[in-house]
This record gives sequence, C-alpha cells and structure tokens, in this order.
Amino acid sequence: MSKVAIIGSPNSGKSLLFNKLTGLNHKVANFPGITVAVGSGISLYDNSVELVDFPGVYSLNALTGEERLAVETFQKALSDDAYAAVICVLDATRLEKGLFFALQVLENCTQHGKPLIIAANMQDVLHSHKMDFDAQGLSEAIQTPVIGISARTGAGLDELMACATGSASVPKTDLIAADDAAHHNHARELARRYGPKGDLLIQTQTRLDRIFLHSWVGGLSFFLIMLTLFQSIFTWAAPVMDGVESLLAWVEGMVVPLLGDGWFADFVSNALFGGIGAFIVFVPQIFVLTLVVGFLEDSGYLARAAVICHRPLRFFGLTGKSFVPMLSGVACAIPGIYAARTVESPRKRWLTYMAVPLMPCSARLPVYGLIIAAFIPAGGGLIGAQGMAMFGIYLFGIVMGLLVTALVSRVDKSQKDDLPFVLEMPPYRLPGVLPLLRSAWDRSKHFVTKAGPVIFMVTLVVWVLGYMPNHGTDLATSWLGTIGHWIEPVFEPLGLDWKYGVAILTAFLAREVFVGTLGTLFGLENAEENIISLAENVQNSGLPLASGVALLVFFAIALQCVSTMAILSKESGSWRLPLQMFVGYMLLAYGLAWFTFQVIQLSIG
Repeated sequence: MSKVAIIGSPNSGKSLLFNKLTGLNHKVANFPGITVAVGSGISLYDNSVELVDFPGVYSLNALTGEERLAVETFQKALSDDAYAAVICVLDATRLEKGLFFALQVLENCTQHGKPLIIAANMQDVLHSHKMDFDAQGLSEAIQTPVIGISARTGAGLDELMACATGSASVPKTDLIAADDAAHHNHARELARRYGPKGDLLIQTQTRLDRIFLHSWVGGLSFFLIMLTLFQSIFTWAAPVMDGVESLLAWVEGMVVPLLGDGWFADFVSNALFGGIGAFIVFVPQIFVLTLVVGFLEDSGYLARAAVICHRPLRFFGLTGKSFVPMLSGVACAIPGIYAARTVESPRKRWLTYMAVPLMPCSARLPVYGLIIAAFIPAGGGLIGAQGMAMFGIYLFGIVMGLLVTALVSRVDKSQKDDLPFVLEMPPYRLPGVLPLLRSAWDRSKHFVTKAGPVIFMVTLVVWVLGYMPNHGTDLATSWLGTIGHWIEPVFEPLGLDWKYGVAILTAFLAREVFVGTLGTLFGLENAEENIISLAENVQNSGLPLASGVALLVFFAIALQCVSTMAILSKESGSWRLPLQMFVGYMLLAYGLAWFTFQVIQLSIG
C-alpha cells in the first residue's frame, strides 16, 4: 500500500481535507496548532492509498520543539520509499504566506525525488467574495500541479486525488533558494502575479478585528461570550435533560414491574436506572458545552481571545497561547495538555500543564449540575441563577489555576522564559453546522463510552455492597454502610455523611462516578418510592448549603483523573510533576473546602 503525505501550515484546512479524503474525524479548528500528532487513514477515493496527516508548521526551518518534531517526521517520510507523493495544502485567501511554505516543501520534494501537488484550499471563500486566482499560471511558474479545492464543500478533491495517485511527477524546478529571504521574495512576487485580486475579504477581517481586538470593547465582548457559554449549559440543555429524565422514568416504570420482585429487579431499578441513569441525564450539558466551544474554535475567535488574554495571563506567568489549552481543558484536560505543545516557551508550557487540570472539565460538569440543581431553583429569564452559579464555579476553577501558576512562577525560577509570544490571526469563518453537531455528538458519545464502563463497574460494586447482607432493607447496616462509617470521620468536617464520603471515594476513579454512586445509594435507600430526580434526593437528604458549596470547591480543585496524570507524565517526561500536583491539589482542595464550609456555617448560623 502506497502512502501520500499531507502537510501544510496551521489554519490551511489541512486536517479538514484529511477528514474529507478519509472519512475520519481528526481534530479540526480555526486556531494554530490544533493538530499535534500524525494521523493516518485509508483514502475513500482509492483504498490502496494511505493518507498521512502531518502536524501543521509554518516553516521547514523549525523554531520550536513541536515544529522540529513535525519537520523531522516529515523529512523521514520523504526518505521513505512507501511515500508515493506529497500534498501541500495552502490557504488561497492568504497565498503569499502559503507559498512561502510551499516553496520550501517543493525544494525538499525535488531533492528527495517525490512528486508534489499544491492544494490551494478555501476556493469556496474566494468565490463567495467574487475573487479568484490563476491556478494554471501559478502551476506553470513553479512547474508543479496546483489544484484549487474546497475542503469544506469537497470541490476539486477528485482531481486532487487523481493527480496524487497517478499523473503527478517529480518536480523539475530551478526554484532552489539560498535562504528564507529568497523564498519570501519569490512567494510575494508569485502571489502578486497569480493571487486573488481584490481586498473585500481583508476589509471584512479588519472591521471585525477592530471590535474583537479593541482595548475595552474586545474585553467586554470576551466576558459576554464566556458568560453566554456557561448560561447556555443550563438554558439550552435543560429541556433535553428534562426529556431524558422523563424518558428514563417512563422506561423504568415500564420495565421494572415486568421483572417482579427479587434481586434482579432491585439491581435494574437501583443500579442501572438510579446510578447510570442519573449520569446519563447530564450528557446534554456536555453536548451543549462542546457545541459552543467548537463554534468559538471554528469561527476564528479563539486566536483573538488568546491575544486579549495575553497581557493578563503574563501576570500569572503564562502566555496568550496558554488560553487555548486552558479552554480545551474545559472539555477535557487530556486534549488541553496535548494542546500545550503549541506553547513554545518550556517554562510557560510547564506552567500551562499545572493550570489545565484546574480548568472545569466536562467530567466535573455532572457534579456541578447536580449540586447546583439541588440548591438553586431553575428560575426564568435570560440570565438564570443556575447559569450564574455555573459561571461562578467555572470562574473559580480558572482563577485557582491562575493563582497557582502565579505563585509557582514567582517561587520556582529553575526554568527560563526563552521565547516571545507570536500568534497568527486566522481568518474569521462561519462554522459549518453539520461538522459542529457531529463534533459535539462525537465528544458526548466518547464521554459516555469512556465513563460508562467505569460507572457500570462502580455502581455494580456499590449496589452489591449496599444490598448485602440484608437484601437492601437497611442501607446503613449493609457492607457499604460499614465501610462508609469507617471513612466518615474524614469527610465529617465538611458536613458530609458516609454516603457522600463513599461517593467522593469512588470519584477518585473518575469524577463523574460521583453522580452514579449517589444515584445508586439513593436508589437503595428509597427503593419503595417512585423514581424522583437525584437533585431532589440530595435536597431531601438534608445536605446543608455549606456542605454543597464545599463539595463544589473540593471537586473544582482536586485532581481525580488517572488518565490526566498519565498524560502529564508522558508530556512532562516523568511522574514527578503529576504526583506533586495530585498531592498538592488534594490538600488544597480539602483545605479550601473545609474553610468554605466553616465560613458559610458561621455566616448563616
């Protein structure tokens, strides 16, 4: 099987093209550095061809460690006989920038005897602005095929793959340059001669940047956008959550009576519907969160937000590029840690690693949603109390991450800050609805399939321990009750009884297990009642407000994710950093939760 390499600069549409050609769902976003690993897939146009997507780089003369790794991998591919051709993707709306990189690739392909095809992407954007460029003239000038395509619509992909797998030949060119300056000059001249004419696109970008990059309007816009993000988690997801809960209650009411009496019926009711069902109810919030964050990524706003955040983040020892890993951490800490590879400075990358696990990830979302729903009425209006509470706890996690990095950056001077903040502004684009929905669906499905087996095993163990030896007649005297009373002194200072202690203990496997465990426990305790929501169970359990807020504080800080620690170990090169963070964040979480509990108790009592 032959291979075809796909390479290009960040924001050229390279990974979107790869997805179109292979049918896969590689991470795509309108922000520099989203693709941080090599991906591969079989071509939909020719199943004998394997397409390999390389990380985006601006130049083959790499500056950062991440770029060097990508360039070295690409250079090895050029020396590999398995690679039959190279597709270099460039943004036709920014032809000069793309041609600078393409000329470097052309030079390398010529030296290694590899056919090269230039894929001039964004033809749909050019046509929508009544602009065009001379692909034929450019092809003749650089003596290699130049094919206009649209990775979004699929236009030109048949011709591209036909050329890559058949008619392309090794370029024979005299465009070997002495240095980067010569490539820049040649790219500028080629873009002037063959590039799109007109400045309507540039004017549109400039007008929008005057708003989003304004000294105070940009900051206000950023605040309102973030507020909308967290309001949407409750406002948009609430009807679907209610529908899922009603559907689960209806299915339970239909299924459980058919099973009769006995342990199996109790298991289905208490463990499956009570435990796993309680977790499933919160999946719509994860879908909405991923959908809104995806819109911000694809629209090109994230790079502007990084610029806006650069100055305040510098105070905390970070960089504007730390904003994207931190925002990615809102969905999941693991891609956030991977995204930190785009931070060139080793010191600031290390500090970004410390900040990302404190971002309020989607695994925390079911816990936050449960506690907030239990203590704060839904209300109505454009800005609801629950949405404001969610905004507050998310803001708290972000602030804690910033305070930690500020403290560490001032205390630890072992690593030097060696590289400046440089960020390309990608063009604004209207995101496609279907890709956004598919991405949100895939993220939600991945979250459920990843957490589902863990939650099932935990709820199974919790149910067995809570059901035996008295067949669920008295939860307090069950095996689980005995274990819970053993650990209760640890959580009693937070005003939590043994049931919440057991739920917290199981949550160290994965944060979202907390909800499933509580659902199982309350299902066992209230087995004789009709199904009610888990939030109502929490309300009826007599949990004090101070304990609820303390729980939020604890989950906002504690590092309860083994997968995150494993990725941190891999990216940082040792287990030292993740183990230090685990112990430090656990002690900090417990201490602040206890302090919060005491303050609220004193203020209300």
